[in-house]
Amino acid sequence: MAAPIDPLELARELLRRPSVTPDDGGILALLAGMLAEAGFHVERHRFHTPHPVPVDNLYARLGQGAPVVAFSGHVDVVPPGDEAAWTHPPFAGVVADGHLWGRGACDMKGAVAAMVAAALALAQAGGPPRGTLLLLLTADEEGPAQNGTRALLEHLRLRGERLDMALVGEPTCVARLGDTIKIGRRGSMNCTLEVRGRLGHVAYPDAADNAAHRIVRMLARLIERPLDRGTPHFAPSSLQVTNIDIGNPTRNLVPDRARAEFNIRFNDRHTPARLERRLRQRLAAVGGSFELRCATSALPFLTEPGPWVETVAAAIRAETGLEPELSTSGGTSDARFFRDLCPVVEFGLVGATIHAVDERVAAEDIGRLARIYRAILARAFGES
Repeated sequence: MAAPIDPLELARELLRRPSVTPDDGGILALLAGMLAEAGFHVERHRFHTPHPVPVDNLYARLGQGAPVVAFSGHVDVVPPGDEAAWTHPPFAGVVADGHLWGRGACDMKGAVAAMVAAALALAQAGGPPRGTLLLLLTADEEGPAQNGTRALLEHLRLRGERLDMALVGEPTCVARLGDTIKIGRRGSMNCTLEVRGRLGHVAYPDAADNAAHRIVRMLARLIERPLDRGTPHFAPSSLQVTNIDIGNPTRNLVPDRARAEFNIRFNDRHTPARLERRLRQRLAAVGGSFELRCATSALPFLTEPGPWVETVAAAIRAETGLEPELSTSGGTSDARFFRDLCPVVEFGLVGATIHAVDERVAAEDIGRLARIYRAILARAFGES
């Protein structure tokens, strides 16, 4: 029997392979070989539409029948920024001061290594006594997220594959491994507001129509009252203005155009259509000519507390002694692509340094996370 994989050493190897989106740095080929050797059925899929940049994805399957449990993760990372500002090189996989340092240590090569280690341990134990494990890995989460998990799941749907439950290994924990499970995420809508007025001299404002003044009043109208008071599992929706552009070339000219951009992270009280109608009503109350364009990049979703959430929580409690908080905070993730297929939760490492210089995670947490993932599989597949 092959020796168990050390998840920390595997994480270090993954970190040594630069994989800025959409490049997988050869990681998927490495993992495909390991999984195939252990008895997994392995497929590589490259998708290049609707976004023109092709992305590689990995599908690995062990076992047969129900339940079908999917572990999902990404091996791509954001750029490291100024590498000279790092305490340790971002692509060296250094372990120092009790931490694993490097770009992707917690988001999310550390979790991918833990997933693969847990999957290989299951294979070494003879595979699931009943059911199927899927490993779905992509290099497109940090980018457009069109040719990765989204495309892979659509491919599986078209060929008739079902999923019963899914876990995405995003860094969910706040202070300690095990303190938080994500059971949902807010939706995200990006909006552009353009206001038109009438050009004029600042000394004769009655002859002009100041677009800057009106856009300020409109933005104030949007933010003066909350969109909602939240729901049992979601905080109140949040509207954040991200840009205001007047584009005025001189100080003595009343501007006739103004433009603003804002983002709304919205909970499950709203649909995009109803939310846009509410925005238009508030803007129309100010009056004047305006154009509003909204684009939704993610819908809110929620996995109600139930058997799958409890399976994950029980494994966490057994390893850490913590009762995890069930959270819906944070930005978007690939979990949104599972929302219409099966119950999905997110659980991974402490995310305090994601996307930052000196990204790092407690080295011992990689092994602990692998044990939690292995325990989740044991519970899901009914291992005695």
